[in-house]
Amino acid sequence: MTISDAQLIDATINFVKNELKNAEGGHDWFHIERVYKNSLLIAKQEKVDITIVSLAALLHDIADSKFHKGDETLGSKIASIFLLKHNVDSEIIEHVTQIIDNMSFKNTFDLTTAFTSKEMEVVQDADRLDAIGAIGIARCFNYGGFKDRALYDPEVTPNLNMTKAEYKSSNAPTINHFYEKLLLLKDKMNTKTGKRIALERHKYMEGFLKQFYAEWEGEK
Repeated sequence: MTISDAQLIDATINFVKNELKNAEGGHDWFHIERVYKNSLLIAKQEKVDITIVSLAALLHDIADSKFHKGDETLGSKIASIFLLKHNVDSEIIEHVTQIIDNMSFKNTFDLTTAFTSKEMEVVQDADRLDAIGAIGIARCFNYGGFKDRALYDPEVTPNLNMTKAEYKSSNAPTINHFYEKLLLLKDKMNTKTGKRIALERHKYMEGFLKQFYAEWEGEK
């Protein structure tokens, strides 16, 4: 039985909510919901297939490799099985799974990009927006606590020349992640809307770090 796009999106939302009901707070359903909403916002200014954007946004973290022993293939496999069960066209499934496999920040360590599309650019921007600004800061420290990492250690400097393997295995203090990823995202945005919002959130993070160091040194 063929279902409508609206029914498919509703089914996907219910599936993701169930799959991520016990997820870490920075990568739970609410993260997915924010990325989905931001994707729809950005897509208003882009010529994209909104169904592909919606499905990719909703399924992009269905099995984040950080929580699955580094397996970078599991997410797209789960997404593909789910979409096949709902008789989604094979070309759409292929596009969605390619986005899931290629949109992560860690893939920027590769010298070549295996796949790109306007739809991926939209979802990638939406996901990156959720990694910066006030919510990005909250997510960063939430994950650091989840991994039992130090807040900050002046003796451990950020590694600005990491390999992909080093990035995936890093246990550095949480503050280092700002320099190793979050502060870099502003210049990696794809769309005009994404760039505009990212600039505002980037400035917020800079203000936070200034305050953080002042408090750390007992200046405020």
